[in-house]
Amino acid sequence: MKRAKGKRLKRFAGKEHVAPWEKAFDRVLTPLEEFIHRQTTSGILLMLCALIALVIANGPFAEAYHHIFQQYLTIGLENVNLSKTIHHWVNDGLMAIFFLVVGLELKRELLVGELANPKQAMLPIIAALGGMMVPAVIYLITNPTGHTAHGWGIPMATDIAFALGALALLGNRVPKSLLMFLIAVAIVDDLGAVVVIALFYTESINMIALSLVGVFTFLLVCLNLGGVRRLLPYLIIGIFLWIAMLKSGVHATLAGVILAFIVPMKPKYDPKLFLNLIGESVDRIKAAYKNDENIVINDSLRSQVRSLSKGAYLVQAPAQVLESRLHLSSAYIVIPIFAIANAGVAIDFSNIAGIVLHPVAMGIGAGLVIGKLIGIAGFTWIAVKSGLCTLPADLNMRHIIGVAFMGGIGFTMSIFIAELGFANYPADLLMAKTGILFASFTAGIIGFIWLYLTSKREQNMENSEEMEIDDTVEEPGSPTTQG
Repeated sequence: MKRAKGKRLKRFAGKEHVAPWEKAFDRVLTPLEEFIHRQTTSGILLMLCALIALVIANGPFAEAYHHIFQQYLTIGLENVNLSKTIHHWVNDGLMAIFFLVVGLELKRELLVGELANPKQAMLPIIAALGGMMVPAVIYLITNPTGHTAHGWGIPMATDIAFALGALALLGNRVPKSLLMFLIAVAIVDDLGAVVVIALFYTESINMIALSLVGVFTFLLVCLNLGGVRRLLPYLIIGIFLWIAMLKSGVHATLAGVILAFIVPMKPKYDPKLFLNLIGESVDRIKAAYKNDENIVINDSLRSQVRSLSKGAYLVQAPAQVLESRLHLSSAYIVIPIFAIANAGVAIDFSNIAGIVLHPVAMGIGAGLVIGKLIGIAGFTWIAVKSGLCTLPADLNMRHIIGVAFMGGIGFTMSIFIAELGFANYPADLLMAKTGILFASFTAGIIGFIWLYLTSKREQNMENSEEMEIDDTVEEPGSPTTQG
């Protein structure tokens, strides 16, 4: 990389800087590296927004904070419109973008990612299933009957952005394969949460609207099978799909998942033809460049460069293009706004014991902190010991225990399910959110400390082993070597 940069600087001798577009050719990130980077920074931003919401909700502006999100926002015409509170627009509208990105991530992982290989996918799938089932069981033990039992899905979820952000703070102390394991577990976890929301958190069904959902889904499938590879038609029909889903009674955000699974992953791509066209395009750019090197006034040069850019864009898979475009807005706009709108919990610090012992808060807290540990680490241990799966070479059970604690960071999806489960019970919703916040913070801190200490211990053990090996190497001239 440095050598290439040096050559380029020599080519442009006399110039004091390199233009940003030149640096862009050196910055090549794989989709996974781009995903990890964005999720990590999103996790840090998410922590900050959650903290801001908590401070506001427990300060002098608490009433104004809640008043703002209860204001109605109407979109449409006089007789045909949607009127929802800002809070509902965030949870039903903006979060549809989040679920669209989640669906695209799921699709990528299932087709070409970590979950595409059955042998590699088996271990994180088993770990994720354990991480979903055990927390739900623990919650139901503390809330076996009544309306509070409806919150069993809350501790099932793992917040991938929060968890990756916390894990990334450890830097090189943890192997990259541990990040991969956490990503795979969290993505399977997200899929489970989507299924749970669709099946168990739907209040009533409007069959006419649900029929329209089927019609729009059929149209999207027709676009896919018909070979349409431009995104605009999918997005237009996707908006109508979201409206129909909103009116159907099934949660509107699931429209994002449906759209994600239908947008084509396979591009119209002929490698040989593409390379030939790129070569011809470069030749035309060179010819146009000879006329005038200034791209601002050289219309031919500018047109050829735009044509090259457009061709390189169209050769990519539509689903991957959409994921790349939406990931930034989802990570840096949608999720932070969701955190600000939903993490503002008024905590009665004078009654902490009462909050902790409340059945809803206790069930969620125990489910996220203890249930995730038992589910993820326990199911992984059973799978490895039974010979069903094997751990990656650079991982051990201490790593898995740390990730299992990190899996207890529920936040985004947990709060989202809590909003659905306790929509008509504000007191229980408050307890649920409080339990989620306390449990996520506790699980994240314990996981971080655990991995920090165990990674350090392993590093020290490696260093001591190296020192022992060095001590056994005899110096030239010693009696042993001379003998």
